[in-house]
Amino acid sequence: MLQKKICMVGAFATGKTSLVAKFVYSIFSEKYQTTVGVKIDKKTVQVKEQELSLILWDLYGEDEFQKLRTSYLRGSSGYLLVVDGTRKTTFEKALELQQRVEENLGKVPFILVLNKWDLQDEWELDSATIETIENKGWSTIKTSAKTGLNVEEIFNILASKILKG
Repeated sequence: MLQKKICMVGAFATGKTSLVAKFVYSIFSEKYQTTVGVKIDKKTVQVKEQELSLILWDLYGEDEFQKLRTSYLRGSSGYLLVVDGTRKTTFEKALELQQRVEENLGKVPFILVLNKWDLQDEWELDSATIETIENKGWSTIKTSAKTGLNVEEIFNILASKILKG
């Protein structure tokens, strides 16, 4: 069975850990838990006839105190770039992080995950901003770790992109 490493990248408190917990264990917790370093989970998915073991590296969120350790990215086949739609600053941080990840990994498949859609009334990201990024050719998907909206889909779509090469 093929194994592929996927990194969860984004600012702190965007929902990276919650997305992984929902995907792997089907759970959601209201309690915020800071990821220290990296947390690694595994889940097998089926992409067409191919079984694929995803090794999920949930990296701590970047803020002014912690910078992304590029060594954590090594060997990654793709990544989910997670944004909290209720905090526009996390979108700006994601643009920065995407450049840094690409400098380290080269062009590998990724999806810009617009998380916390269950709080859409509080969103600071407008559709024009999202459209601009989609026009650059980026895949964007709205998710909610709380409700489960598109959580399975983001991992399955990324797995498909990775297999296509």
